[in-house]
Amino acid sequence: MNHVAIITGASRGIGAATAKLLASNGYAVCVNYRARMDQAEAVVEEIEASGGRALAFKADVSREQDVIALFNATEQAFGPVTALVNNVGVLLTQSRLVDMDVERFTRVMATNVTSCFLCCREAMRRMPDGGAIVNVSSLAARTGSPFEYMDYAASKAAMDAITKGLSVEAAEKNIRVNGVRPGFIHTDIHADGGEPGRVERLSPSVPLKRGGQPNEVAHAIEWLLSDKASYVTGSLLDVAGGK
Repeated sequence: MNHVAIITGASRGIGAATAKLLASNGYAVCVNYRARMDQAEAVVEEIEASGGRALAFKADVSREQDVIALFNATEQAFGPVTALVNNVGVLLTQSRLVDMDVERFTRVMATNVTSCFLCCREAMRRMPDGGAIVNVSSLAARTGSPFEYMDYAASKAAMDAITKGLSVEAAEKNIRVNGVRPGFIHTDIHADGGEPGRVERLSPSVPLKRGGQPNEVAHAIEWLLSDKASYVTGSLLDVAGGK
């Protein structure tokens, strides 16, 4: 089978690590980005330098027409999409819910949830021979992230609901749908929230006493996409050091 993957938000962090890992395992990879063109192109260059196939494609995946264009471009370059990783996500400055405005909440839900819905729907329409979807959720979906990111936590819990429901609807089409819930991972997203050192602060509360690396999450995603997980669907895999 010709393995073709779309990874949303793949210019950095978990998305970039997943793109590189999948490419090293024979996937042709579309590295989606919205604003970080230089970083996305650097990921593609690294993949191609190692003999892999990749393209960078700009799309705001919270917009329907952008999602359609993303899938069209990937199919034109590599053939039918067989794998989708819904990784894109936004995290805004730490805040209590009482201090959040509706514009912030709407932006987080659109970026994190609407994008997941749109990409999942498009994948369902374009995987006639089956495939696999992995939604990148968060430990916050279980904890609620009080005093910091309740909007983000709510968006990730919504992604978990999509994962569970779609896994049942997709089963008859031989499409598996799973999720990963990363814990405290060393990525730039914490700087977006206003605390670059958040992982170091919270690491003592993790049973393994350390933060995770993007590649550790990428390996979980790669397994769920692979035939090694052929009897796994509707599962949510915590990659959180025991938290």
